[in-house]
Amino acid sequence: MFVLATANAHKADEMKAVLEEFDIVVLERPASVPDVEETEDTLEGNALLKARALVDATGHPALADDTGLFVEHLGGRPGVYSARYAGEGASYDDNVRKVLGELDGVPASQRRASFRTVICAAYPGGDSFSVEGVLEGSIALKPQGEKGFGYDPIFVPDLDRGRTLAEMTSEEKNAVSHRARALRALAVQLASR
Repeated sequence: MFVLATANAHKADEMKAVLEEFDIVVLERPASVPDVEETEDTLEGNALLKARALVDATGHPALADDTGLFVEHLGGRPGVYSARYAGEGASYDDNVRKVLGELDGVPASQRRASFRTVICAAYPGGDSFSVEGVLEGSIALKPQGEKGFGYDPIFVPDLDRGRTLAEMTSEEKNAVSHRARALRALAVQLASR
């Protein structure tokens, strides 16, 4: 059993849905646990920071993720700052607009990007490990689709026929996404422990 570090309901739902396939029980983050400030400059560092904070707050093993959108034409931005790319308190739409604005006039062939998720499992006593999931794709010219969250309306995975993640059903997205890939890697690691 693990406590989830995320307070993002969308992420928590995705994580629960994928981990259920592996009979891994997860509990929502207690409302009494404050947000953990992401002060590290890597996804791995932030995931570990959040997982350890939840272990300290609850005394239970914890899972934390950090995800970034890495756009080649932007030198890897927004990267580790994806959630707050348009500034502290920015909405998903604000972040999407900023990325699209920075790519204005950039041809489709130069809009390569990848989503990267790192998940850290941390235990009381200090033991921890991390896994990663990556999804390659490109940035659409404009938002498409009503599902998903974050950058999903502008991220077109290579493995699909031009649909964004926001145009996929939850089941379709959970079969291929960066987070789902990291969660499956987590399940493999847990099974071997």
